[in-house]
Amino acid sequence: MSDISARSGSHSPPQSRFRDPANESPAFRAGLTVLVLGVLAVLLVAPLVVVFSEALARGWFAAVTSLSNPDAWSAIRLTLIVTAISVPLNAVFGVSAAWAITKFDFPGKAFLITLIDLPFSVSPVVAGLCLVLLFGANSLVGGWLVAHGFPIVFALPGIVLATMFVTFPFVARELIPVMIEQGKDEEEAALTLGASGWRTFMTVTLPNIRWALLYGVLLCNARAMGEFGAVAVVSGKIRGQTATMPITIEMLYNEYLSVAAFSMAALLTLLALLTLALKSFLEWRYADQLAATLRH
Repeated sequence: MSDISARSGSHSPPQSRFRDPANESPAFRAGLTVLVLGVLAVLLVAPLVVVFSEALARGWFAAVTSLSNPDAWSAIRLTLIVTAISVPLNAVFGVSAAWAITKFDFPGKAFLITLIDLPFSVSPVVAGLCLVLLFGANSLVGGWLVAHGFPIVFALPGIVLATMFVTFPFVARELIPVMIEQGKDEEEAALTLGASGWRTFMTVTLPNIRWALLYGVLLCNARAMGEFGAVAVVSGKIRGQTATMPITIEMLYNEYLSVAAFSMAALLTLLALLTLALKSFLEWRYADQLAATLRH
């Protein structure tokens, strides 16, 4: 018996030589932390400091005066209008696309997912050029629209279309993983109990996806306000008419009006930071509900 015990003990599995990846040395953790903070400081903090310092280089009065220019007000107003139109439409389209992909099986489903991701891989400048070729005054469709008083290119509709194309994936991509994880059981149960499709969506689906929808809308909003490439192509950069805030910033900088350019850039940055602050506030305010939704 003792020989058997000895033999069995000699074949006991050796202890693992792998180290816990979370149990690194203090020097390694400190070096990694410094590296991350350094990259953040160079890529995020330093540009913000430069923008606001240049905007206030001649004082608050000069910065505010530059923003009170009629062309600056026109750019601010146009940016807010385009965002107010494109973000709700993208929210509707994003929910519809996510619903179709996650709740139904149909031929071409994988192709539809690829189309949703297309704006991530296509240059915004190329997207703007495609819109010009499709809706420009020299095209068949664009010429007919111009002749009937509905121009697309070099007008508000073209800017909205370009912005929608660039920002379309954000809402859908936030919703698709959430709706896949939740499955169809709750909706099917509601339909079995006699609820209509609209009532099922409003009382079952929407409460389950509201946080993902909110995040997608906030990301879409921030991206819409800062879009430059596609809008620059379709807008024509007409000062006071089709020049949005990013385009106006470029025009002012090229004219060596640094205070005006950086003041506009600072305002655009503040709008983006406001969006981020709203997202953080909602996460803090409704942390318990968000955690419950994630557990569910």
